[in-house]
Amino acid sequence: MNSRESHMSQSDLFTWSMEQDPALRSTIVSVMILDRAPEWDRLVRMIERGTHAVGRFRHRLVAVPFGLAPPRWRTDPNFDVAMHVRRAVLPAPGNLSAVLEFARSEAMTAFDPVRPLWQFTVLDGLEDGRSALVFKVHHSLTDGIGGIQIAGEMVDFARGGTQRDELPDAGYSEIGVLGDILAWNWSVGRELMRGGVSILLPAVRRVATDPIGAVRAGTALATSLLRLARPITRTLSPLMTERGLARQVAVLDVPFQDLHASAHRAGCTVNDAFLTALLIGMRDYHAKHGSKVEHLRVAMPISLRKDGDPIGGNRITLARFAVPVDVPGTADLMHALDEVVEGWRHEPAIPLSNAVAGTFNRLPVGLIAGMFKHVDFIASDVPGSPVPLYVAGAEIERIYAFGPTTGTAFNATLVTHAGTCCVGMNMDTAAIPDPDLLVDCVTAGFRTVLDFAHW
Repeated sequence: MNSRESHMSQSDLFTWSMEQDPALRSTIVSVMILDRAPEWDRLVRMIERGTHAVGRFRHRLVAVPFGLAPPRWRTDPNFDVAMHVRRAVLPAPGNLSAVLEFARSEAMTAFDPVRPLWQFTVLDGLEDGRSALVFKVHHSLTDGIGGIQIAGEMVDFARGGTQRDELPDAGYSEIGVLGDILAWNWSVGRELMRGGVSILLPAVRRVATDPIGAVRAGTALATSLLRLARPITRTLSPLMTERGLARQVAVLDVPFQDLHASAHRAGCTVNDAFLTALLIGMRDYHAKHGSKVEHLRVAMPISLRKDGDPIGGNRITLARFAVPVDVPGTADLMHALDEVVEGWRHEPAIPLSNAVAGTFNRLPVGLIAGMFKHVDFIASDVPGSPVPLYVAGAEIERIYAFGPTTGTAFNATLVTHAGTCCVGMNMDTAAIPDPDLLVDCVTAGFRTVLDFAHW
C-alpha cells in the first residue's frame, strides 16, 4: 500500500473535520433483511476474513503531529473482531419498524474513535423466523460502490457457501512518524507533478496549434472550479430550512423492471427516474404545506473510482447543484434532470475534487459547514447485485442503505438488489417534522413515475 493510501484523502479529511458539528456526521447504516438467522460462527469467520481483504477494517485513525499530513490509518494493536460483531433480539412484535428503530439509533450515534470505524449487529426475532443484519460504517472507509466491493468479499452466491482462499492482512507499513510525514508529502507532490505534466504538455501543444481553443479550455476549467467550490448561502426550499440532530428513517420497495421501463420510455436512466420520483414527491410535500418550490439543491455522489484502486475506500465527490422541480410532465422532468446531471458528471473540475477539498481543509470548519446546511437533500443511486446473495446460510431479501444527511434535510439512497430497488430515507426531523408525510409523498412520486411506463 502506498504512503498516500495509508492516510485519509483530503476529501475524507474534509468530512472528518466537519464532524466537529454533529449534524454533519458521515455515518452510513445499511440494513440487510435475511430470510433466516445466519449461522453465527460462519458469520464471524466471514467478517474476520473480510477484515483481511479490506485493511482499513483492522485500522484506526491516528493524528499526525502539527497537521503536517492527514490522519494516518494504523493497525489497531487491540483489534478484536468480537468488539465489532454483536447479536441482539428484537423487542416484540419483532417487525420491520423495530429494525428501523435500531438503525435510526445507530445513525445518530458516533463511533469510538480509538477503534476501527465499523460495526455489524445481528438482530434476531424478526417476524416469520427472519433476521436482520445491520452494518454501520464511517464514510471514510467506503462509498456505495466500495461497499458493494466489500460485500463481494463477504457474501456468498449459494446458501451452502462460496469457496474462498485465506487472505493475508492488507496492512500498511510502519516507518515512523517523521519518515511517514516525508513519504506522504513526497507521494502527494509526485502525483501533483505527474498530473501537472499530463495537463501541461497537451495544453502547450494546444496553445501552439489552437491558441483560441486553449484559452477557451482554460476558461472553462476555471469556471468549472468556481461552480464546484462556490459558497452556498441560502436554502432553495422555503420549508426544509432548519437543521438538528434527530433522525428518522424509512424504506420503500420499487420493482426495478418497472422503474427501468419508465426510464427507457423517456430515453433516460434509472437514476433520472429515481430523482424524478423524489422531486415529484417533494413538490407534493411542499404543496401540502401551502408552499410552491421551483428549484431544489441536491448533492449527488460522483464516483472517482479507477481500475486498480484498492477495495473499499471513499472515492466520490459530492456535486452540489440546483435541479428543476416545477416541470409538469413526467418525461419532461426526467429529460430536464438528465441534462443537468449529465452536465455535472462531465464537469472539467470533477477530477480536481480532492485538491478542492484540500483547499477547504484550510478554512474554518464553521464557514464550510454552513455551505452544506444550505443543500436541500442528497440522492444516491448504488448498483447492487442482480442475483440472490447469502450471508452465513441466510438469503438476503432486501438491502436498505441510510446515507448520512451531511447537513441536508434528508438523504435518499437507492440500492438495486435482485430485481428490487430498495430505497432508504434518512431524514433530519428538524427540517422535516412530519417524516411520514414526506414518505407518503415520495411513494406517490414513484407511483407517478412507474405509471408513465404504461401511458
